[in-house]
Amino acid sequence: MNRLEGKVCIITGGNSGVGEATAKLFASEGATVVISARRVEALERVKNDIEANGGKVLAVPTDISKVEDANNLVETTVKTFGKIDVLVNNAGVLDTGLKAMDKFLDSDLDKVVEINEKGHMYMMRAALKYMDEAKAGSIVNVASVAGHTGGGGACYVASKAAIIGVTKHTAMRFATSNIRCNVVCPGSIITPMTTNLDMSQSDMEMFGAMMKHADIRGLKPCSADDVARVLLFLASDDSKPITGQTIVCDYGVNL
Repeated sequence: MNRLEGKVCIITGGNSGVGEATAKLFASEGATVVISARRVEALERVKNDIEANGGKVLAVPTDISKVEDANNLVETTVKTFGKIDVLVNNAGVLDTGLKAMDKFLDSDLDKVVEINEKGHMYMMRAALKYMDEAKAGSIVNVASVAGHTGGGGACYVASKAAIIGVTKHTAMRFATSNIRCNVVCPGSIITPMTTNLDMSQSDMEMFGAMMKHADIRGLKPCSADDVARVLLFLASDDSKPITGQTIVCDYGVNL
């Protein structure tokens, strides 16, 4: 039996990378997927791919950093399908240049926090309204090993660590409502967002410090599909006793 048969799942950042892989995997497991992103053309491409393979999908262009967009995404899902079973909070941005605490710009902080932290919280609040009424649901947040270990630009680390904290808070608050909330922290990962990084703009002193605490020799990075399968486990009833947990998926690079 498909692991998400009959489930309605929102996946933010569903137009590429982990979000795209997750949307396609969830659809193949029987879910009705609602994908969102800011880039409409890429979003439609993923929608068409899923439909071509017999999947059920709705694409809703969304900027999760705008509270009205986040609310609209959830409300559109419920109006169309009657419920929301799973929220995968995947949309996110990197900071520019791995700037350390003594070097970050106010503009860096504003950009990263608006999407990685506030956007995630807007989505969780909107989804929890309906999940709490149904007394069921699974929220899976996508953070980063940077939020777990501190290895990254200060703004990015702060935003991802915040999501780890708010995941635990949400799991505690809604445990008696049969709503689970977990967070996945990918390590080194190959996606369009990471492969397009311009290292010439990076703080190499910070990069060097990070490399002293991560052993990448002989260990492969995660793929988007690797992460998607972890998200599937946490979204499905296979993980029904698990809540409030932080799952690092990095092939052991950061042990």
